[in-house]
Amino acid sequence: MNSRISVVLSLAFLISSAASYLVYRISQGKAGSPAPTTFQIVVAARDLEIGAIVREPDLKIANWTGPAPKGSNAKKAGFLKRGVVSAIYEGEAVTENRLASAGSGGGLAAMIPPGMRACAVKVNEVVGVAGFVIPGMRVDVLITGIPPGVATGTEPAVRTLLQNIEVLSAGGNIDKDKEGKPQQVQVVNLLVTPDQAEILSLAGNETRIQLVLRNPMDTAITQARGTGMAELFGLSKERPAARNKGMSAIEPRPIQPANPVIAIPPSPAVETVDVLNGLTRTQARFESPRSTR
Repeated sequence: MNSRISVVLSLAFLISSAASYLVYRISQGKAGSPAPTTFQIVVAARDLEIGAIVREPDLKIANWTGPAPKGSNAKKAGFLKRGVVSAIYEGEAVTENRLASAGSGGGLAAMIPPGMRACAVKVNEVVGVAGFVIPGMRVDVLITGIPPGVATGTEPAVRTLLQNIEVLSAGGNIDKDKEGKPQQVQVVNLLVTPDQAEILSLAGNETRIQLVLRNPMDTAITQARGTGMAELFGLSKERPAARNKGMSAIEPRPIQPANPVIAIPPSPAVETVDVLNGLTRTQARFESPRSTR
């Protein structure tokens, strides 16, 4: 019995010794690894909004541990007086791709990529998707109006003008109505090409614009055919008269004319007279117009 206990204790001692040795080697390996590199870079001293101009108090030098972010710098001078094109939060590293080019200034202009334009569109809260149009969102532009070059009284129609357009900014603008009174107008700046800017400018003056919010991940361009007023009321699109005049162009159901009534003159009255000639008796018939009372 004692020999068995001795064997068990010996095995336990050997196992514990091996485990202790492994732990020692692992700890020695970690102790021998080089310490993370720490250096100084420029970080934001406060939250920097899009369009802001970077000033001296907006930046500070801070210790940074780990790999240096691409485009970072240890000197403030390279970042001063440049516009912010992507929001930078307090304590975050300031990098070249978050700022506009030197000398381009700040505000909305610094956010416009080369070859693109920012086109302002006036909308109300409902047309502007009830205030959900914010920078970075994607929208489709719909127009409603009466097509040109058609007869007077043509029905209004709606069609999709532009698709998958990025919103640069959205905010309010004080405008004046016909009586000169100030009124709040929602202004949305869209990022478009020069050709699209011309289209939007003409549409804003001649038609009513509505923005339709879309999923930013949905980049498919659909072939929208447009819709006229007649189609809303179930009229066939193949009937040009209905397409042009709306409900007033509904053709009336033809009325069958009544059969003409021909007046039939009354038949004349017949008078019978008995004629006796000796033993011979004959009858004579005389016609006379029927008297009317």
